[in-house]
Parts: sequence; C-alpha cells; structure tokens
Amino acid sequence: MVNVHPFIICLLVDNILKPLSKMPYDLLHRPRRLRENPILRDMLAENKITTKDLVLPVFVSDSITQPEAIQSMPEIFRWPLDTLSEQVKKWVDLGLKSFAVFPCISDCKKSEKGDEILNANSIIYLAANKIKSACGETLLISDIALDPYTTHGHDGILDNHGKVLNDETVEVLAKASVMAAEVGYDFVAPSDMMDGRVIAIRNSLYNAQYIHTGIMAYSAKFCSAYYGPFRDAIGTTQSKPIDKSSYQLNPSNTREAVRELLLDMQEGADILMVKPAEPYLDIIALARQECELPIAAYQVSGEYSRIWAAASQGWLDLDACAFESLLSIKRAGANIIISYFAERIAKSI
Repeated sequence: MVNVHPFIICLLVDNILKPLSKMPYDLLHRPRRLRENPILRDMLAENKITTKDLVLPVFVSDSITQPEAIQSMPEIFRWPLDTLSEQVKKWVDLGLKSFAVFPCISDCKKSEKGDEILNANSIIYLAANKIKSACGETLLISDIALDPYTTHGHDGILDNHGKVLNDETVEVLAKASVMAAEVGYDFVAPSDMMDGRVIAIRNSLYNAQYIHTGIMAYSAKFCSAYYGPFRDAIGTTQSKPIDKSSYQLNPSNTREAVRELLLDMQEGADILMVKPAEPYLDIIALARQECELPIAAYQVSGEYSRIWAAASQGWLDLDACAFESLLSIKRAGANIIISYFAERIAKSI
C-alpha cells in the first residue's frame, strides 16, 4: 500500500472541489430532480395501491330485507341475502374481487355457546352460495369466530366464572371452518386468538379433504380500542365494555406479537394478519421481516371512522387521507389490505 502525504491529499481534494465551487450552494445531489416531473414521479413510486391489493369487508344480515346503513361507519351497509348478488356484481365491475364476509345474527338466534355458527343454514354459509353463484371469479374469506353468535359478545365459550375456554372454543371453530369450506369459501379466517386454533383447523380441513382451503390467520390481533364501530355493525355492542385482554394481544407488546405470528406460520397458516393496521405499522414491518408468508393487514372500523369523522368537519381531505393511509400500510410491508375504503378507492383509481 502506497503512503500518501496528507499535504498531497489536501491538494488533490482542493483541485477536485474548485470547479464545483462555482455551483450554487455547492450541491452535488439534488434529489428534487426526480420529483419535478409528474411522469417520473409516478414511474419511480416504490409502492402503489391497486384493487388487487384490497379486500372489502361485507356485512350480511339475516334480519333485514333492504340494505341498512351502519351509522358509525359512513357509506358502509349491512346487506340482506336477496340483494347481495347484485351488489357483489357492482363491486366486481369496479375491480374488487376479494371479500371478507361477516355475519350479523338476529338476537333470537344467539346463545351462550354460539350454537348458530354450526347451523348449515346460517347467513354466513348462505352468503357464500349467493356470491359464488352470481360471481364465480371471486375470492371469499369467511370470518371464523364466536362473537357474532354469542349473547355475551366474547370470541369463545365461557365457563361458569366468565373465563373463555380455549380448547372447547377451538373445537367449535374447527367444525365451522369445515362448514365454510363445504359451501365454497376459499379461505377461512379465525379471528378469535385462541391457542392452537390454526393447527386444529388445518387438521380438520385435511381430514375433510379440503386440502386447498386456505387459512388467513388473525395472528397478531391486538386488544384495541379501534373496534367499536365493527361491533356496532355485527350487533355485538354490550351495555358494558367487553374485556378481551385474556386472549387478544397487549398493545404494548412487540415480541409477543412476533411469537404469535411465528406460531401460526408453524401451525399451517397460509397468510398471517396484523390487526389493527395503522397503529401497528411497526408490527407489520416486523412480520414482513420475520415471516416467509404473505402478510395481510386489517384497517379496522375505528381507523376508517376516525378519518371520516375528521373529514366531515372539514379538517381533512377524505379521499387523500384514505389513500395515504392505505399506502402507509402497504409501505410497511402488507401484501393484502382489508379496508372499508376499498370501494371508494376502487372508484378513484
């Protein structure tokens, strides 16, 4: 290695930089050059939102004959079975082809153990037949949880002391998953956060010969304050707040979330989900980094309604904020975004 005297180095640097001294502000790099032309900006966009990224949540009700607006979620409706097919066709025409179906069950059909989930004529199973017969080229995802069906609103069966029974709940969820596969759902999505439910569902699907039915696991579902409007939508709002902290994740915990993601991957999930989305962008990024499977993120009802609330006061641009919120979720690492903004975004892109 040749040793160069520091004085020589100074001379060389000085001679190189002298011509540059005539440049305004001595700027070697002007990143704005790549942002000045709108065509180039679009060409260089690292993340883009398309309808192929989006899953639209759909609420189906067994107690209405006409679409019913959900007051806490502007532009979102509960749909009766009779109008579902035509509405899905309209969504498909917009480019939306993936739907997550959630049931809104009549109070008279609810019970302590949520037995209605095992009724083959329940609305969640009838909805699949309606959608698939009207629009074959769709991806249907069935919610698998007990909270729409129970009188107490919990995601599982309770013992005499109000404690959620894990294994008894998992047994029911596994049976419901097979029923969902039988009527044509492409994916089942257990949203309960019970231990071991993914492997139980996978084994039940295999034993019933539904080896091609996928599992989109709510792997990192946090005990969040953002779920209020959703509970209104499916009719599980209680007079007193429901404490689900014994099974949903603590919002303060990162490592616990990663553990749950990895466990679901090991148990046979096909897609891992983080819920909510925007308050947990760090978890989405970690999931993308730590897990080999596709990552879904659920932009939940509270995230949707807060943007609408601010926009209704004129404080925010609704469409711009909706699009930016989805872009941030994708940028964090989500392959799939479940969002109530899906229809609105589809109309604008």
